[in-house]
Amino acid sequence: MSIPANAKYAIIREMTMRDNNRLNLSWLCETACVSRSGYYSYLQNEAKRQEREETDRKDFLLIVEAYQFRGYDKGAKGIKMRLLHLDPPVNMNLKKIRRLMKKYRLLCPIRKANPYRRMAKALKTSNVAPNLVERQFEAHGPRMVLLTDITYILYKDSGKCYLSTILDAFTKQVLAWVLSDSLEVDFVLETVEILVRDHGKEITSSTMCHSDQGCHYTSYKYIELLKDKDLRQSMSRKANCWDNAPQESFFGHMKDEIDAKIKECSTFDEIKAVITDWMGYYNKDRYIWDLARLSPDEYYKYYMTGIYPIPGVKPPKDAPVSPNAVAQQT
Repeated sequence: MSIPANAKYAIIREMTMRDNNRLNLSWLCETACVSRSGYYSYLQNEAKRQEREETDRKDFLLIVEAYQFRGYDKGAKGIKMRLLHLDPPVNMNLKKIRRLMKKYRLLCPIRKANPYRRMAKALKTSNVAPNLVERQFEAHGPRMVLLTDITYILYKDSGKCYLSTILDAFTKQVLAWVLSDSLEVDFVLETVEILVRDHGKEITSSTMCHSDQGCHYTSYKYIELLKDKDLRQSMSRKANCWDNAPQESFFGHMKDEIDAKIKECSTFDEIKAVITDWMGYYNKDRYIWDLARLSPDEYYKYYMTGIYPIPGVKPPKDAPVSPNAVAQQT
């Protein structure tokens, strides 16, 4: 491994400053394969290096604060987006963030491979809806494609609970969620009821509710509830996780980020408190690079109004807004 010239210069300086030093500077430079002129230039730039080091330290403190925001570790892009949301915004280059993280050994969280298999495959039934979405998750705008699924969460003393969510495929918002200690179909039905209660004015008869072919979604109760709420039902192909990929990805990120907290939980109520906190963080403060550097809630408001919520920062050029927002601005 090659040693940087600055490191060699620092060693030479340290050796020449010793009281008992008898080594010749020219010989030291020759042995280290550096020039004397380069060494003298290194000494002359000491003040500038110290100034850069102090700047790096200050910037790294901002990075650490963003990294630890609300107790969930972030990668470089997550840090950059959090810095943009400070008051006033801090627009720090991604390369600089990565350089300082490497310099001070701040590690990015890395997605872990899911060690668990998907939930039990769908029961054989004739109640299978067509795949209306066909992986066109973001082509129809907000509140048009709603993704739903169930995942399980393990905690201390062999505890297990189940989480049902409904996700807007366009804005990535969690519109409804229910945590249950039982796999009875009721908690899936409750998730739909919460969706309609909180977002009924935003959904239409064209809205598609997309799921896998799990037994909850092929049940008569679920099918009848969607019909009653005037929602179109769509289903993935059998055993094809790519047909509901954004929902699968959401669960993967969630479990990665709450894993440390979940390991400390020993009761259902403690798990629910962790999930409640993370859902609030995810919708309001967990910024997503492809959502114009905004959180899901911010992105929905930006799309609907055309008003970018970060003062003094221009939205990415490829960030779309609704036709109504464009018409109002013109």
